Amino acid sequence: MTTLKLYSSLTRSKDVFTPIAATDVRMYVCGPTVYDRAHIGNARPVIVFDLLYRLLRHVYGPEAVTYVRNITDVDDKINARAAERGVSIRQLTDDTARAFHEDVAELGCLRPTHEPRATEFICRGEDELDMVKLVERLIERGHAYEAEGHVLFDVSSMPAYGRLAHRSLDEMQAGARVEVAPYKKGAMDFVLWKPSSEAEPGWDSPWGRGRPGWHLECSAMSAALLGEVFDIHGGGIDLIFPHHENEIAQSTCCFGRDRMANVWMHNGFLQVEGEKMSKSVGNFVTIREVLADWPGDVARLAMLTAHYRQPINWTIKGLQEAEKTLGQWFDAAAGEADPRPAPGVVEALADDLNTPKMIAEIHRLRAEGGRKALAGTLGFLGFRPDAFADWRAAHAPEAALPLAEIERLIEDRIAARRERNFAEADRIRDELLASGIVLKDGAGGTSWEVAR
Repeated sequence: MTTLKLYSSLTRSKDVFTPIAATDVRMYVCGPTVYDRAHIGNARPVIVFDLLYRLLRHVYGPEAVTYVRNITDVDDKINARAAERGVSIRQLTDDTARAFHEDVAELGCLRPTHEPRATEFICRGEDELDMVKLVERLIERGHAYEAEGHVLFDVSSMPAYGRLAHRSLDEMQAGARVEVAPYKKGAMDFVLWKPSSEAEPGWDSPWGRGRPGWHLECSAMSAALLGEVFDIHGGGIDLIFPHHENEIAQSTCCFGRDRMANVWMHNGFLQVEGEKMSKSVGNFVTIREVLADWPGDVARLAMLTAHYRQPINWTIKGLQEAEKTLGQWFDAAAGEADPRPAPGVVEALADDLNTPKMIAEIHRLRAEGGRKALAGTLGFLGFRPDAFADWRAAHAPEAALPLAEIERLIEDRIAARRERNFAEADRIRDELLASGIVLKDGAGGTSWEVAR
């Protein structure tokens, strides 16, 4: 069996990954808050952890891996956007979730095993874990308190708080923007439950009608679907503090465990053309806007050119290079695909998703003429030749010569080569090239395309 090494933000080390159970590998990744179209920064964790999901399925078997990615459909941003648009909260979240699924499908991503909506896990059956029960247990264990209709987590009750961020409580308090409220015992205490007005969505609870805090949602959904302790928790690096730190606090204190997940993985930040993405700067780009100009496979490859833990600079030049590279790979991959990816590619990914090395291995496959291995590898990685070919055809420039003339010249060139008249064959090739027609000779014969 392939040995996987993964870097954990918790230990700050890259270690051999040993699942709790090899027949039941469990991963949770924080998903979108569905109030608007996902931007290209949101696409990075979706693509990164889709790649990890594919690798885990390859190593342990498709039935052995459970991947949960949540949908946050209760949030103050959602409330504000629904009011702004004059639509119901359910309509907004349904429409936005549908758009998200369409976008990430075009990026070649598999659907997770489970994709729970937060609202489904606030109040459940008597014997089912939910957010209200989790809060009740935290209060019972002395880790939370009620104040003015709110329930807050008492950070002082957890000495290990801050271990994921690798900062002390004093350091976090000095650097954090915390909500000042007279009912909080400590400045770093965070909301588990808050009251709802009549205009806001709310659920009945022992503390009155209200709704959960954002951090609480992931603790409840992950525990309900993956258990009190699971293998991998992923997300963007911006979630380390406070979101993931608070998840750990809630889950470990609720269940009396020393950990929530064994490995914590975080992808690096994304910039656009060298700058932080911002609507005020004018470089805010949604996934849908990218897909209007580029095929999803190109966006996927562009996102994987940098190692997932490093920052990535999203540029037009990078997309152009990814398109050229992917075209070369697909042109070289033909015939029946191997059922398994190339060992060198798996080895690269097994080293903490080393995608730069993965790309180098694919270039080597192409150079060595491993057509079936290349085809199988590209499919394993989520690249789709048919979708890319359709996009190419739709965006191809028109030929300067009539199709019949191009085909006649190609037949003449084939005849010249058969007669070993290579000078005439070269002349025909150059004549076509002068008209913008590029010939490609391969095992299946001669093909052509219009120069871009």
